[in-house]
Amino acid sequence: MVNRDINFSLWLDFVERDYLKNEFTALIEKGIINGATSNPSIFASAITTSPAYKEQLATLEGKSPKEKYEALAIEDIKTAAIALRGLYDEGNDGYISLEVDPFLSNDTQGTIAEGKRLFAAIGEPNVMVKVPATNAGYEAMEALLATGISVNATLVFSPEQAKRCLKAMKHGIDLFETDGGRRIQAVISVFVSRFDRHLDEDLACEGIDVSKTGIYNAAKIYNMIEMNHTPSVKTLFASTGVKGNNLPADYYIRELYAPHSVNTAPLATIEAFLTEKEITAKLPMEESVLNGYFTKLSDCGFDMQEVYDTLLKEGLTAFEKAFEEMLESLK
Repeated sequence: MVNRDINFSLWLDFVERDYLKNEFTALIEKGIINGATSNPSIFASAITTSPAYKEQLATLEGKSPKEKYEALAIEDIKTAAIALRGLYDEGNDGYISLEVDPFLSNDTQGTIAEGKRLFAAIGEPNVMVKVPATNAGYEAMEALLATGISVNATLVFSPEQAKRCLKAMKHGIDLFETDGGRRIQAVISVFVSRFDRHLDEDLACEGIDVSKTGIYNAAKIYNMIEMNHTPSVKTLFASTGVKGNNLPADYYIRELYAPHSVNTAPLATIEAFLTEKEITAKLPMEESVLNGYFTKLSDCGFDMQEVYDTLLKEGLTAFEKAFEEMLESLK
C-alpha cells in the first residue's frame, strides 16, 4: 500500500494488455500502487504467452520484429500511462517505465535517440525511459532528463553505479528546470534479491547470515542517495520478488520499507504485502552496521566488486536474451 505520509511508493512490476485494461485500474483506485515498471523480460513473457496481442499483431504484417514489438509496447505503456495520469497530475508519482533496446547498453547516442523516439510516440508525460547504468548510460540519462524526459536507471548493483547515476541525474534535471520545464523525476533502481541468490549458499558455508547482502547493499545506496538531498531523485528497490527459498513472499518490501523510496514488485509479492497488519520503516540503517557487515564479507574472502561486475553482466545478458527471443517469436 502506498504511504504518502512518509513518501513510500509501491509500483507494480508487471505489464500485460488484458490486465492493464482491467485489474490494473482497481489497484490504482484502491491506493495500492502509484506506478508501474516493465523490462524486456516482462514484455517477452506477456507478448509470447498472452492471446491479447493477436489482434494487433494481425495488423502489423510486413513489419520487422522490432517494429512489431514497439507497436505492441507503445500501446501497453500508453494504456498504463493514461490510467496513472491522475496520480501524476496530483504529484503522487504516477509513472510507467519502458526500457530502451537492451542491445544499446553501450551506445550513448543510440540510447538517447531511442529514448526520445519512444517517449514521443507514447505521447504521455508520465513515462520514464529506462536506461541501464553503464558507462554509456550515464551520459544518456543526463541528456534525456535535460530534454524533459523522466528516467529510470536500471540494473544498479553497486554504490559507484548509483553515485554516477545521481550525478548525471542532478545535472540533467538542473539543466531542464533552468529552462522552466515541467516536473520531471528520476529513480535509481537498485537490484536486491539477485545478491542473495548469488551469494547465500557460499555465505552459509562460512556461517554468515543469509538473505542479508541484497538488503544491506540497497540500504547503503539508499543512505548515499538520501544524503544528497535531491527530492526529485528516489531510490527504487527492484528485483524484490522471492524465488526458490523459504523467505516470506514480501520479505524484500518489508525489509526495505523506507521514506522517500519506491519498491517495485510482482503482483504476488504485493498481494502478500497487503496482508501485513502493521509496517514500520526499516531504513535508514546505521552506516556502522552496514560497514561492519561488508567488512566481515571481505574478511571472509568475498570480493564485492567482483560480485557487482558479475551481477551487472548477468543482468544485461538476461535482458538481451529475453529481448532476442521475443523478437524471434515475432518473425
